[in-house]
Amino acid sequence: MDNQQPARQKDNHFSSADRHGLYKTIFNRRDVRGQFKNEPVSDAVLSRILLAAHHAPSVGFMQPWDFIVVTDPEVKSAVRAGFLQARAREAELFQGERQELYHRLKLEGIMDAPVNLCVTCDRDRTGSVVLGRTNDMAMDLYSSVCAVQNLWLAARAEGLGVGWVSIINPDVLRSALGIPRAIVPIAYLCLGYVTHFLEQPELQTANWLSRLPLEHLIHGNQWGCKEDPSCSTLKDHIQQVSEHALKGTFLDAIDV
Repeated sequence: MDNQQPARQKDNHFSSADRHGLYKTIFNRRDVRGQFKNEPVSDAVLSRILLAAHHAPSVGFMQPWDFIVVTDPEVKSAVRAGFLQARAREAELFQGERQELYHRLKLEGIMDAPVNLCVTCDRDRTGSVVLGRTNDMAMDLYSSVCAVQNLWLAARAEGLGVGWVSIINPDVLRSALGIPRAIVPIAYLCLGYVTHFLEQPELQTANWLSRLPLEHLIHGNQWGCKEDPSCSTLKDHIQQVSEHALKGTFLDAIDV
């Protein structure tokens, strides 16, 4: 029997600068739709972003994702046509001023962004029985979304904007991108350099919705126990760091 222990990480310490960089990336990530520049993204940069996505956690280490890199204007146009159809249908679900605001929002940058990416999930990649997926069959879908988040944060760290086009029927993506029926489209992303990043999320800036206070979302031990004493100190700290975040001084407080 092989009793050799698995190798351990040699550098598992994050310096203050490392931590600042991570939190800065998270807090400055934005869903970008209308600020893309006509500037190419090099393969060197794109490869780093995709490698970061590929290092996301996955259930049973099945790594169910694939990445379709879209640069062909005709393919982009086919995807955008599907978006326009879906947007028209969605707009009808809102009424009055809400619908008017919806029509004013720019909700994609498919043709503007130099690179589009489709992240997919192959649910049968490692067979029908997957370690960790036997009780919740959606775990592989969640894993693919983790890859999207890794990609998004890596792109922001590289100075690139990313926009998730969620207003589109998956079958449109299957048709436009030649995706087999067994493969699930997870995210269609627009990626590229931008003129600027908004200070606040675009939907918050447009008064569509505001960010919820985190302390209102914390439950102690049981659902609904928002006043549980076990969380009182935690909520005090959350309020403090949230105030720093609103003032733009969060990074100055993380070493406290």
